[in-house]
Amino acid sequence: MESQLGLCGESFDLRYSGWVREALNELPDCFTITDPCVSGHPIVFASNGFLKMVGYSREEVIGRNGRMFGGPETDRRSIMVIREAIREERGVQINLLNYRKDGTPFWMLFQMCPVFSKDDGRVINFVAVQVPLSRRPRLSGLRLGSQMNLCEDGGGLRDSMFRCCRREVCSDSILERGRASSVESVSTLDDREDEISEPCEANALEKTKASAAINNIVSVLTQYSEFTGRLVCGKRCCPTENAQLVSSLNISLGRIKQSFVLTDALLPDVPIVYASEAFLKLTGYARQEVLGRNCRFLSGPNTDPTALFQIKECIRTQQACTVRILNYRKDRTSFWNFLHISPVRKASGKVAFFVGIQIDDRCKNQEAHGLSPEKRQLSVVGAVKVAVRGLSMGASTS
Repeated sequence: MESQLGLCGESFDLRYSGWVREALNELPDCFTITDPCVSGHPIVFASNGFLKMVGYSREEVIGRNGRMFGGPETDRRSIMVIREAIREERGVQINLLNYRKDGTPFWMLFQMCPVFSKDDGRVINFVAVQVPLSRRPRLSGLRLGSQMNLCEDGGGLRDSMFRCCRREVCSDSILERGRASSVESVSTLDDREDEISEPCEANALEKTKASAAINNIVSVLTQYSEFTGRLVCGKRCCPTENAQLVSSLNISLGRIKQSFVLTDALLPDVPIVYASEAFLKLTGYARQEVLGRNCRFLSGPNTDPTALFQIKECIRTQQACTVRILNYRKDRTSFWNFLHISPVRKASGKVAFFVGIQIDDRCKNQEAHGLSPEKRQLSVVGAVKVAVRGLSMGASTS
């Protein structure tokens, strides 16, 4: 859990200036910011207002997926609408039933939007604003009826009032009052359950509040990204042919636990456009230190030029290859890398990416889940190819 928290904090802090958290917490709104580039699409920032609303501490929220706030009555169709918006990298506004830490449900207006890298159009974050929805209390017929029957014993309200001084009638009234109170409690519970299960609609003011909050948050993120030079914006700016596809792949690729990188075959110098968490752990680099660079930054003084030439030829001819090459971590310690590179084609058949899978040679003979190193590498290649072709096919038909 601590490593996941570290990854979440790292991904957020490298993109924005250190003062961004303070600026965001000055906003009065309830909102979260998530990172689709990290496995599990976790929350990387939660506002003070949001934490107060749900009753969780910051440590309980950061690093976890937003589905933790769902519950038994949360509409699964609404969750699918949100997931589809994430997959398609677009905004969404929907009424949603969520649950606080103490288990109490509440209706809210959920509005989410993507935040894009200004350089290459990739989705960097999703901002999600939550506006609690107000409900009008309902007065059911059953509750009204129970109030009318408080003093009634079957002879009518007027007769009950005339006979209330008689001891036996008073006793009956007390019993009846107890029964009525019990019925009213059950009725109130039923009414509350009915209110929770009934969809709650946002009014115009609540929708305006959510949209204004989104604009304010994106404005803060844009401003504080300027200090790091890793600019973000609320709209995709001049994406490359593969940029949108890579962003859509982030969540699918995040499920692959092996060390690997995805490079863009359509850009000069074939830069890295995706790096797995296992790769970052193996090399010691942060994600933002890797993206946009050619893989040769892992080379060092004792790296064999013959191996580098073999990799270069593999890319030039768009063929798969496997090499054993001496690479260097960020701290400049070396390791022997059992590396497999393979071209990845889109549904059209055109090579769009190269996937490179790294295995530390010291761990080469340690079979994972009964698979040899070669089979582990081929399974990663297969998973990446299926994801790329599936998404590119969907994009070509939409």
